Amino acid sequence: MALFRLSPPSESATFVRGEGVFLRPPEMRDFDAWAGLRERSRAFLTPWEPTWPGDDLTRASFRRRLRRHQQEIENDEAYPFLVFRDDESLLGGLTLGQVKRGVVQAATLGYWIGAPHAGKGYMSRAVRAVIGFAFGALRLHRIEASCLPHNVASTRLLERAGFQREGYARAYLRINGAWQDHLLYALLETDPPPPPLVRRE
Repeated sequence: MALFRLSPPSESATFVRGEGVFLRPPEMRDFDAWAGLRERSRAFLTPWEPTWPGDDLTRASFRRRLRRHQQEIENDEAYPFLVFRDDESLLGGLTLGQVKRGVVQAATLGYWIGAPHAGKGYMSRAVRAVIGFAFGALRLHRIEASCLPHNVASTRLLERAGFQREGYARAYLRINGAWQDHLLYALLETDPPPPPLVRRE
């Protein structure tokens, strides 16, 4: 097994298909749908995310975000995706970030779902799809994730996807303006696959 990947995946290789969903890197044509969904979901997302910059939902900020994402992909540092339903409705976002190579071969998973689409199983399917991408196309050995202890929905999502709880980190991330404790999870490429999802839509 190779310890170093010599080049990032091609554009076609960063398109990820899941059950009823697909993932691809964000593009400028996604701005209106992205900003609209984020704005409608602001109250829903605020307790679980870092404080949004004042210009977060502007077109200029989105353009800067895309440039940063493209550089991260080219440098094999992170793989940001938007998550769509098969009818191309935007559902949320997901990132494999902090990619580490060498003897580590790991990345950190983060995700968000728009308020209108929460609790319907979409993000569970997106996470399961990106697991295949991480262990297949990226040849990772380990995916790490963290969530707030009281975020029951995220805890259930991770555990149902096969992630195992490995620890508790005090004041781990600054979320909604405060340093907050997090549960730490991880999934290995050698872990058994999770049971099939039950469709909830």
